[in-house]
Amino acid sequence: MSEKKSIRAVFMNGILRENPIFRLLLGMCPTLAISTAVSQGIGMGLASTFVLVSSNLVISLLRNVIPEKVRIPSFVVVIATFVTIVDLLMKAFLPELSKSLGVYIPLIVVNCIIFARAEAFASKNTPLRAIVDGFGMGAGFTLAITLLSAVREVIGSGTFLGMQVMPETYQPMAIIIRPPGGFLTLGILLVLVNAAVKAFEKRKEAKAKEGIA
Repeated sequence: MSEKKSIRAVFMNGILRENPIFRLLLGMCPTLAISTAVSQGIGMGLASTFVLVSSNLVISLLRNVIPEKVRIPSFVVVIATFVTIVDLLMKAFLPELSKSLGVYIPLIVVNCIIFARAEAFASKNTPLRAIVDGFGMGAGFTLAITLLSAVREVIGSGTFLGMQVMPETYQPMAIIIRPPGGFLTLGILLVLVNAAVKAFEKRKEAKAKEGIA
């Protein structure tokens, strides 16, 4: 596999085969808690992507310097540094969004998506591949949480990005923006997305076999 194809595969891996939410079921706490509005989903997704890319880069650069015994504490320090930067920037320039996301921005420090990529990928790969992995995982997380947020906001509130999109006669299903509705919506999307990914992979395998034949 060429380097270009390898890099592309690393990026697409986070969006399809190892999507943090729909495939790996990571980061469920913030996903279910703040996915009641599209603006919150996008905000959390972009914040997590920044932390993923930045921490992956630094950890990859220091992978041969960090002693094995203090590996995890070192990862925590690196991740916490970038989470603090994001938190302060959001409070300064996006105070309303920061307020709506609340404690879930600081909690990115212990988000298992960030730790998983630091441990499983960034600490074992070159800076370029680590950055691409961060972007791929971040994009996959952002797309997934935005999709979930869009479904819940439209059905549960009748709005999209705060703007009314449903007819005036529409009666919002308030349960969808409550915890039970979050689990229900996520479960339905998990079935649909995983079925679509499997169909895509089968189609890809079939084309590959036809090419060989």
